[in-house]
Order: sequence, then structure tokens, then C-alpha cells
Amino acid sequence: MTVLLLVAPLLLPFAVRPLAGRTLDRLAPVAALRALTLTAVVLAGASVSALGALVLTGLLKLPWFAALGELVHPLPSPPDTLVLPIAAAATGVLTVSAWTLLRSALSQIRAFRAARRQADRSAAAGDLCVVDSPHPDAYALPGRPRRIVVTTAMLRSLGPGEREALFAHERAHNAGGHYRFLLAAELAAHCHPGLRRVREAVRLAAERAADEVAATAVGDRHLTARAIARAALASHASPSTRPGFAAAATTGPVPQRVAALLSPPVRRTRTASWIALLLAACTAVSACAAVTGLIAFHHEVEIAQGEAPR
Repeated sequence: MTVLLLVAPLLLPFAVRPLAGRTLDRLAPVAALRALTLTAVVLAGASVSALGALVLTGLLKLPWFAALGELVHPLPSPPDTLVLPIAAAATGVLTVSAWTLLRSALSQIRAFRAARRQADRSAAAGDLCVVDSPHPDAYALPGRPRRIVVTTAMLRSLGPGEREALFAHERAHNAGGHYRFLLAAELAAHCHPGLRRVREAVRLAAERAADEVAATAVGDRHLTARAIARAALASHASPSTRPGFAAAATTGPVPQRVAALLSPPVRRTRTASWIALLLAACTAVSACAAVTGLIAFHHEVEIAQGEAPR
């Protein structure tokens, strides 16, 4: 029973994948951003906890590890022929996840430091930092102080009104702290492959949220859509060294974002309520299964240690 409870959090992230794509179509961007990020974090935590418990279950089947855990009785669990392969698979998944997460973290830290150094060396006017570069690029750089980094090539690619829309978009990223959502989604995606689709949905939700703020700031949805489209076209073939959590107006499925700007803002409907309810249900079931499985595993260990009745 315990193993089944621990397997459930490993399967539920795959069930959320089709919901992630529909969330942005039904919920307002800010609501979708928060809901998807919370879902990804909870599902990732539940899956990692379940994997860890499965690994320990397999280890406690080994005599030397059972002695280290002071087990005086065999661990009450399914047969070794079932538990050991599952534990071995869980060990492999955890190892790969930890390695890819470490490699990604080191890469992001290097990119962030390089971007901060470049911004500190460049001309600045308030929060706007202009980098002399032949490659069109613009992004919101978190940290202290927060910066809007734009290259000279990007400035030459846009008209005055389009520049203001672009700056408003990037300022919306910094004001909304979107890098936190992007970092959380990135972490979750490394914890479970089923959450990679949710990570992409979080990135799109952050861009859509900034699009809406920019459109309100400049008072022209068509101008904002045109600015995003032209900026994306200009930077399409240009290399970028910005960190992955530094949000930029040119990322994500730009045609979808432009189409959304040229359409009326999303209004909450009954379908949106069902989408939000399904996300909440998957999140709650995964968290409950993981917690219940961990409690049951702890009780089984106490039984094997002779500290609890069978």
C-alpha cells in the first residue's frame, strides 16, 4: 500500500501536462502564472519526496543498511522482486535530476554574473541600461538594482512608441518579480520530466502577464503587439547570453502572444473555474499521497525497529 501511495505523485505530473496548455487560454495571465507555478512546485516536491522514500525502502532491504537503521524485524513492504527494481529506478531518476539541476544552476549563475558585469559597465539612465552590441536583445535583469537591459541594435530596430512598449514590458517583469516564478518552474522541471510542459506554460504566462501590463501602460494593444513582433523578428537570429530566468519580450511563442494582444482580454468563465479546480485537485492529491506515503513509510520503519506494534 505504501509503495502505491508513493508511486501516485510520480504519475500525476503527466496528468497535469494537458491542463497546462489550456490554463492560459482560460485564465487571466497573472492568475495562470501563479496557479501553474504553485502546481509545479507542489508536484515537484511531492515527486522528490516519493522518490526519496522509495530509495530508502530499497536500501532498508539490504542487510548492512538495515543494521545501520537498527531494524530488528524485516521491513513490512511488498516482495523484494517488486521493491528493489522500483528503488533502483528511483535512485537513477534522483541522480540524473540532481546532476542536471546542478549543471543548470552553475550555468545560470555564470550567465547572471556576466550579465550583471555587462550592465554595470554600460551606460544607464534610471533602470534602463543600454549595451553597445550589434545583436538585438532586451531583457529584465533581476538583482540590486533591477535593470532593463537593451542593446543598441535593438533600439535601432524599433520606433519611439515601440521602444516605450518594450520598456514597459520589461519593467512589468521586474515589478512582478517574474524571475521568481521562472526559477521555481525551472527547478520543478528538473525534478520531474512531466513538469517540463508546465515550465513552458509558466514562461508563456509570465510573458503574457507582462504583455498586458505593457498594453495598459502605453494605452495601445496594437502598438504593443507590433513592438513585440518586431523585437522578436530582430533578435530571431541573434545569440543571447542572458540567464534563463531573465524574462524577455522576445521569448516564447510570439505569434500566440501577438494574437492574444489583438484579441479582447481573457475573461473568467465556467470553463476557467473547472481548469483551476482540476489543477488544484491534482496538486492536492499528489501532496496528500506523498505525505500519507511518507507517514506510512515512517510507521513501517518503526515497526521494523520494534518501536511500534505491527
